[in-house]
Order: sequence, then structure tokens, then C-alpha cells
Amino acid sequence: MGLKAIFFDMGGTIDTFRFTRQYRVEQVPLVRDCLQKAGITTPNVSDEQLADMITQGAAAYTRWNMVSNTELSAPEIWSRYFLKDLSILEETLQPIGEELALIYETRLYIREMRKEVPLVLSQIRSLGLKIGCISNTQSTSQVPLNLEQYGIKEFFDPIVLSSEYGRRKPDPSIFYYAARLANLPSSHCAYVGDKINRDILGARRAGYRLAVQIKHPYDNGEVDEGATPDAVITSLEELLPLLKEYLAEKVVEPCKVPSLDIQAVFFDAGDILYHRPNRGSHLKQFLENKKTCPQPDMDAEKRRLKELAYTGQIRRHAYYEALIRLYGITDPSEIEEGIQAIAVDDDSVEIIEGVPQTIRELKSRGFLLGIITDTAMPYSKKLNWFDANGFGDVWDTVISSRELGQRKPAATLYELALSQAGVSPCQSVFIGHKPSELDGARAMGMHTIAFNYEPGAQADLFIERFPDLLNLDLLRRQ
Repeated sequence: MGLKAIFFDMGGTIDTFRFTRQYRVEQVPLVRDCLQKAGITTPNVSDEQLADMITQGAAAYTRWNMVSNTELSAPEIWSRYFLKDLSILEETLQPIGEELALIYETRLYIREMRKEVPLVLSQIRSLGLKIGCISNTQSTSQVPLNLEQYGIKEFFDPIVLSSEYGRRKPDPSIFYYAARLANLPSSHCAYVGDKINRDILGARRAGYRLAVQIKHPYDNGEVDEGATPDAVITSLEELLPLLKEYLAEKVVEPCKVPSLDIQAVFFDAGDILYHRPNRGSHLKQFLENKKTCPQPDMDAEKRRLKELAYTGQIRRHAYYEALIRLYGITDPSEIEEGIQAIAVDDDSVEIIEGVPQTIRELKSRGFLLGIITDTAMPYSKKLNWFDANGFGDVWDTVISSRELGQRKPAATLYELALSQAGVSPCQSVFIGHKPSELDGARAMGMHTIAFNYEPGAQADLFIERFPDLLNLDLLRRQ
């Protein structure tokens, strides 16, 4: 697969950043001035104490989001972490949250663009590559502002920020999202960043073709490991020979069946790639020990809540809580217990027999691979399951109902998958099990294969075992 786009990290890559305690103490009055706009005064806190409070809070927040991969809003970050000792409510910080975040990232650090950046970006563009940015940042305006100040913003499209997307590197979902905005399979993308545990790991997990680490002297004490970069550089000038080498590669496409010319294979996820053999068992056990009073319209309400959750209108925790309340359970501790029971059920999955080997073989045959999934959870959780079984990094596109706000058989999900893969419907195959999702794919003009299929499913082909995919003439490469 040819290289068509390169994404850059911001801090540590496009620019360098650093701070000293003394520098931060000198700058922290800017934070005070901002707090005063919301009527917050801190007369009993010295500049030294406030600077240390912010630094320690930032470290605590980093430890939390390295586990959660979640980017909170700026008011949440400052309330729960940066200014935790002052007990300031998130609501109070709401009007000034973005300004606080911008002050933190632009004024409490010393930032300088790497001097070689403008020329390197110009040369990359002359190679015909798209250029984008994927950055972890609590501010929504810092990266665009700094790129504008450096005079290089016009090079970058798209610019993807964790503060807007809600997930942070190394979560592969933010890398997949960036590739989708560039309208390219992730295997056509490269990434350059300074952190192995965020940049290289995330790009690797999202199937990026090339992942390059650039050295940056700033050390925040993190253990920086988890993946192996394709190259390690100290200046972005060293990137150009690497890119030219990859662009010069003659990509040998496997021979295709001329009459079919299938280029991409898309899968539903649940009950196709994995299943839950003990579906609902923990919830059932939980309910057996509780006094319940189910709502009379419970089935209809469950369907309504599922629709909200699967289209991203309510988050998973709120969805689980609403489900537990349908049983008439109101005690907070019991509700939390029920939520945990549902969560355990949802996370108790088994990969269907033969899936890892079959997926890897399809990849080796040269097919673009994608997932089109209806889900209430961040799809990176599913990728974690696949990673653990050796096929998490093969996907060129992942389309999620939760992210797009629509569920199959809505045409948008299939259209985005096809567009990102750069194939026509007749050059693609969809493997599913529900009549509605198979009907949706067929309505688009895609070939369809049914597996683990429900009654009433219609498809071009039916298989009984997942590895049977490899024996279909449709998916053979000569």
C-alpha cells in the first residue's frame, strides 16, 4: 500500500517545549488574572504554591489519562486536578476553562518551533503527500494558534485534537479518525512523534504504514516504551530521505480476479469477529439477589436506550445506569453494583475460532480491511481484544455508530468506509449476520457474505465457519 499522508505530533515534534519551576512561578500570575474573571481569588496561596499545585495536578492528570486515554474538558481538568486543593467547582470554571488551558500550554511552557520545520513541510508537500496533525492537548485553540504564529498552519489539514475528539493518543481511535478525515486507509499514512508510549504505539495499533520517533529532550518521568519505531531521528530534515525511500518502493499488488476485482473486505464486529458465550450472566446473577420491580414498558425502553447509546447520545456508564433503574433499583450502591455487572458481561468476549488466522491471511493477500460496527463503547476496547489475539493492527478503517451518531443500515456508515478505502461498492465485500446490516450493504451495491446469520438474512454467499472465507472464489487472489 502506497504512502499518501503524513501526520505530525505537535509538542516535542513540530515545536519543543520546556519549563523550570522558577519560570512557571513568574508566569502563574496570568492564571490568577484569569481566575479573577470568574470571581475566584486565592489570597492565601502564594505564586510558588499555585505553580506547584498546577505542576503536581498536571502530573496526576497525565497518570490518569495514560490509563484511561480520555481527554476531559478544560474545566474538568482544572477542577479535578490542577486546582484540586482549592475545591473549585467545574461549573465555576466553565466560562474560563479554555483560557486557562491556553495559558497552561502556551504561557507556562517555553515553546519554540524547530527551525527546520517550514522547509521540511514545503518539501514534503512537493512530494505529493497530505500533511496533518494529531495532538494531545487540553486546549482547543493552542495548536491552531501556535501553527499560525509559526507561519505554517496552511500546511496542515486535518488538525485533530484530543480536546475536541475526546480520546487521547495512544488510543488508536484518534489515529483512525485522522485517517478518515484525510479520506485515506490508515495503511497509507505515516506518523512522526516524540513519544513511544503515545505516538509510536498509537500509530502502530492503528495500522499506520510508518511510525517515526523524533528525539525531544523534555522528560516528564514517564516510562517511554511499548512499541518499536521504524526510525529514530533527531531533526525533521532526516525524515525526507525516509519518505522518499518509501515513496520509491514499487508496491507489487497481488494478482486480482479480473471479473470480480475485490479490493476491500468489511466486517461487522460482534458475532462475526467475537461473541459473548455467557451473554448477560453477571447481570442475571446480580438481579437474582435483588428485589426488583421492572417497568411495564421495559422492552421498548431498553430499545430506546440502546439506540441512544449506540448513536453516542448517552455515554456507556449512563446507559448502564438507566438499564439498572428499569428494574426499579434506586439504591446508589446497588446501581453501581449493577453497572459493574453489565460492564463485566460486555467485556467477557471470546474471539471466534479461526478469526485471527483468517484475517491475517486476507491481509497478506493484499485486501484492505475494515470494520463497520454498531457499538455503545469506544471501539478501541474492541481493538484491545483484537490486539490480544494478534489481529488488532491490520485494519485500514474502523467506522463506529457511536462516533457517527447513526447505526446500520444507514448508508452513511457504508459510504464512509468505501470512501476511506477508495473503492467502489462492487469492489468490496461486507460480512455480517443481521438481516438489516446485510440489506444495507447490498443496497449500496456491495457484495455480501452472511456468517452466524440470523433468520431472514439474505446475502450473496453464506458460510458456516469463519475460515471458509479463504476458500471463496470471491476472495481468492491468483
